[in-house]
Amino acid sequence: MGGGLLVVGEVVTDVVARHATALVNGTDTTARIRTLPGGAGANAACWAACSGCADVRLLARTGAESAAWHRDALERSGVRALLAVDEEVASATVIALVDATAERTFLTDSRAVLRLAAEDFSRAMLDGVGRVHVSGYLLFAGASRDAALLAVRTARERNIPVSVDPASAGFLAELGPGRFLELAEGAELLLPNADEARLLTGLAEPDAAAAELSRRFPKVAVTLGARGAVLAAGGAVTGRVAGPPVREPVDSTGAGDAFTGGFLAALLAGADDATAAGAGCRAGAEAVTTVGGRPAR
Repeated sequence: MGGGLLVVGEVVTDVVARHATALVNGTDTTARIRTLPGGAGANAACWAACSGCADVRLLARTGAESAAWHRDALERSGVRALLAVDEEVASATVIALVDATAERTFLTDSRAVLRLAAEDFSRAMLDGVGRVHVSGYLLFAGASRDAALLAVRTARERNIPVSVDPASAGFLAELGPGRFLELAEGAELLLPNADEARLLTGLAEPDAAAAELSRRFPKVAVTLGARGAVLAAGGAVTGRVAGPPVREPVDSTGAGDAFTGGFLAALLAGADDATAAGAGCRAGAEAVTTVGGRPAR
């Protein structure tokens, strides 16, 4: 297919706290804590660049206090940072509590993320772009929703395929599955994880959920964590890709974003869906061996 990738998403300041023992209420729990650049959209963009996509762009809004830090981190990862700087509201912050099994729980303060405005997007951002990817976080609030939907409409007018990641089972439940499906209409590819697919369909089995979602979207890839991913199109499962073994997972933050970045980079390079999903699974497996949601290199 060729062309670049425009990610319409978010940058977030991640505070990652890895604790080897259970949290103890009312007192201290020893942890290893790092502050890192993150955000689902930004992470996916960085993984796409790491996976070989030479032209990756990210549209996002960030607070002025950390704009330079986020811009530098993105550009060092090979991502062109199209950052709208908010002088009134600080950058989003997420506290990621990561337990001994590498599973994470998020505390999220979205701040500037949800203030991305339609005026922050321009048609010129799509010049030379072969795919647009939208982080579902933007669909959970009015202003950022308008910006994301404008990007989707403009991409469709130019026959550029669009993918959407539902992003958060918690926020998805608050918005309502039906409303989310309405907002995501027009996407060529939906990229939920198993929990999000279950919420969107009411079906517990990932294969059944993927098949059902593919009645509304031309292509669906449901990520299953360490078990890989299932692909569907036209109301039927079209493929299953196993996840590669991981010896020592340390942090699952951003593993789904890594899959997205690897998958989209491979599609842009001309891979078929199954081959692209394999690339995504390899990126996801690499992601869980590093702290935070970005590639280590």
